[in-house]
Amino acid sequence: MAKDPGLGIKINAEVIGLKGECNAGHKVGDRFEVSCWNTGGMCGFLYHAIFPTLQVMQFDGSYPWGTDETVIYCPDSYNLLTIKLWRVKE
Repeated sequence: MAKDPGLGIKINAEVIGLKGECNAGHKVGDRFEVSCWNTGGMCGFLYHAIFPTLQVMQFDGSYPWGTDETVIYCPDSYNLLTIKLWRVKE
C-alpha cells in the first residue's frame, strides 16, 4: 500500500444512513478518516464510489453545487448506505 504523504486537506466521513444490512459490516455512526492514499478501513466498493469526490475535496477543488461537505451513496442498491464526507479545517 502506498504511504500517505499527508498532502491536501484532511477529509472525514461518517455513515449517516443504512436501509438493510451492509455486507461489509458498516453501521450508522461509523467514522473514517480517508484520503487518496488511505481507505480508513472503508469497504473497497464504497471507497471506489467516493473517490472522485474525495480527490476533489482533498485538494481544495469544488463543484458548482458543492460546499465543504457532501453526501454519497454506496453502489449496493439492495442495502442503501449513505455516507457524508466533509473537509476538516484545522
